[in-house]
Amino acid sequence: MEVTFKGEPMKIEGIQPTIGEPIPAFSLKDTAGNVISRESLKGNVAIISVFPDINTSVCDKQTRNFNEAASDIEGIQLVSVSKNSQDELKEWCAAKGLEVVMLPDNEGTFGEAFGLNLPKINKLARSVFVVTQEGLLAYKEIVPEVAEEPNYEAAVEAAKDLL
Repeated sequence: MEVTFKGEPMKIEGIQPTIGEPIPAFSLKDTAGNVISRESLKGNVAIISVFPDINTSVCDKQTRNFNEAASDIEGIQLVSVSKNSQDELKEWCAAKGLEVVMLPDNEGTFGEAFGLNLPKINKLARSVFVVTQEGLLAYKEIVPEVAEEPNYEAAVEAAKDLL
């Protein structure tokens, strides 16, 4: 699959998960040291927000918008993933005064499992996944232009429809 980054075509490595199928297995530690995995998400509807770099305006906006739209909805777990370091993600949360589940994918294992690695820029493709309580993929959006925002409303509505 290909996306563009500021108009430049970029190949995404790997195969993205299929709607209706179990999400790929993954296991990452959040900024508080808790392990978040496919298994730990089960029992809640999950929105997995994936972005290239928290220190850019679009990624900042994506994280804040999903936090505002979904963090207070009972039964929905919001998880954000990027290749930023644990320290960068912690600093962003502290600067914004937000408590967000942030998963640093430093080794690229999440990106590999979900088919989101952009090796040319060493980032993850901007994307959103909504996962059922049973761990099945219900919604996905791989944003065609990495520098643009995802469809927040569609993702949140897809999550609400599963409650």
